[in-house]
Amino acid sequence: MNQLSRRAFAALGLAATVTLAAAPALAQAPEELKKKGEVNVGMLVDFPPYGTTNAQNQPDGYDADVARLLSKDWGVKVNIVPVTGPNRIPFLLTNKVDLLIASLAITPERAKQVQFSKPYSAATIVLYGSKKAAIKAAGDLKPFRVGVARASTQDVALTAVAPQGTEIRRFDDDASAMQALISGQVDAIGCSTTVAAQIAKRVPADTFEQKFVLRQQEMAVAMRPGQEALLKSVNDFVAKNTANGELNKLYRKWLETDLPKMQ
Repeated sequence: MNQLSRRAFAALGLAATVTLAAAPALAQAPEELKKKGEVNVGMLVDFPPYGTTNAQNQPDGYDADVARLLSKDWGVKVNIVPVTGPNRIPFLLTNKVDLLIASLAITPERAKQVQFSKPYSAATIVLYGSKKAAIKAAGDLKPFRVGVARASTQDVALTAVAPQGTEIRRFDDDASAMQALISGQVDAIGCSTTVAAQIAKRVPADTFEQKFVLRQQEMAVAMRPGQEALLKSVNDFVAKNTANGELNKLYRKWLETDLPKMQ
């Protein structure tokens, strides 16, 4: 082997070493999490009442209570890590969190990146806007400014039905889209019915109304691909607490209605 070949071989060896060092940690099994004594859960804090913060600025809401119920069932401490719509999947895939209980709707696109549990929650996504805006169906959107939270389910649903040329303004989160509607920056937004209810509480009566349904979505706990043992444990948790009524109890606490029937 000549000197040039030795250098090339050494370089290849170095590259392999760097690749191995940069590889993410192996998928965690439930036993590993229990041995560690804690689970890190990514959660939205800008999607009330599913994810919000309390008076002490701590994570709260339906998703937070589900995370706490899960940690209680597993006998571990839960660390809730605030995430946003755009960064929640990257946080999971780069091992910053062990699970996402982050109002993550099940979609074919996301299922290529993450592994979903059985649904633990559901929400209806609607177009919600000014009563003055003559919008009855997707075909009426083109003359209007419409807002959504970037990379959200409502973004995907709205983009799919909006006529070409519709002005869609994308915001960092639901709170920003909500404020844009209230301040008149947009005529309508795609949002969950719970976000719409929050808006209705902040403005004079008859200011806004639901225009039409964009999508009925089911939400699931997300894990990294290949975590079959962890998936089984989460599915067992969801099945158990659906059957015994605990998830319905939490859903009624936060949404004042029964948990929808899910597949």
